[in-house]
Amino acid sequence: MTYAPQRPVDVPPYQLQPLLSGFTDALSRSAGHPVNVRCAQAIGSEIYVGCSNGELLRFALQGNATDSQETYTLLSRQSIPNEKPIDEIVLAPSISRALVLSDHQIHFYTLPALDVVSHNVIKPIRNVVTFAVDEQHLRRPPQLANDIPVPVDPIEFCVVKRSAISLYSLRERLFFQKEIPLPTGGVLARRTGRYLCIADKENYNVVDLVQASLVPLLPISQAFDSDVVVKPSITVISENEFLILSWTGGSTIGVFISGEGDPVRGTLEWPSHPEAISLDYPYVTTLLPNNTIEIHSIETQTIAQVISAPPEGPGPLSDDRKALVACFNGFFIPSTQRTEKLRPTPVRLVRRGGVKAPAQKECTDDLVPDLPTL
Repeated sequence: MTYAPQRPVDVPPYQLQPLLSGFTDALSRSAGHPVNVRCAQAIGSEIYVGCSNGELLRFALQGNATDSQETYTLLSRQSIPNEKPIDEIVLAPSISRALVLSDHQIHFYTLPALDVVSHNVIKPIRNVVTFAVDEQHLRRPPQLANDIPVPVDPIEFCVVKRSAISLYSLRERLFFQKEIPLPTGGVLARRTGRYLCIADKENYNVVDLVQASLVPLLPISQAFDSDVVVKPSITVISENEFLILSWTGGSTIGVFISGEGDPVRGTLEWPSHPEAISLDYPYVTTLLPNNTIEIHSIETQTIAQVISAPPEGPGPLSDDRKALVACFNGFFIPSTQRTEKLRPTPVRLVRRGGVKAPAQKECTDDLVPDLPTL
């Protein structure tokens, strides 16, 4: 069961369109065992995919002839050194780096080619439980090759270890800043500016990284007598705002929290605990266990759209859990109307300010009025 929007918008904000398909079958045949997608990120015309066999794939949007649709094709593939499943990919386009988490280690790669950064320059960070890059830094645009070179600010991120938070900054090299004790540990974290929202095994907390102070927030599950395992969820909404999800036993509520730990806005509600959540302001998109996707408006806390999730494919991986991924700097979608939109169109032009031939009779019958052109 799910809710329907009480006042659906005239033009729904989202539609589903496939981008990549079928490539895991070839990977599975090559490996001799099932291979599935663990994580993905995209920017511009590039999609980066992390797989369960430790392979890192790079796809790019290729333009074909005008009578066919553009498609993403595989450009390169390489394996993480330990060939363990890839848990997370984070793209930092402003410094042309990708951070890849696998087997409790963060590896560093260049963008867009995904070349390994030499271990003589940056060694992998070990003993990582989870990590969180300042999302305001991830939103910085990439520097293009034809841009005028300007000084690049480093990105900052937190590495959550078993009982501490390590703070780093990254540009050409990696710099350790400081360490903050964290006795309760953490399993999930998201950072914006000086604030880190972190979930341990039972509760949400917010950490002021400047003051090194911690404020308890909400329990992940308020149904203390339930055997249901509830996955924590933290989403950065703005420079000083998080959205955290708490299971009540009969439904899940979403609470907006400031960096100081104070509730803001209203609350969101779902009939079951979402499996994944993603922000595309002003909408929050959630994937529910009944394979529906609900889109809420952050500003009004109402449902704007409900759509069905993509169908599961046949085969040994048909029970894979889906996820929703936010891509901070956007990416390209192949157009299904390319030929129609780019067809040649004749345009009649008016010559203005010309000199009339003295022997010709003035004629205005063929003049065309000035019209805007698209």
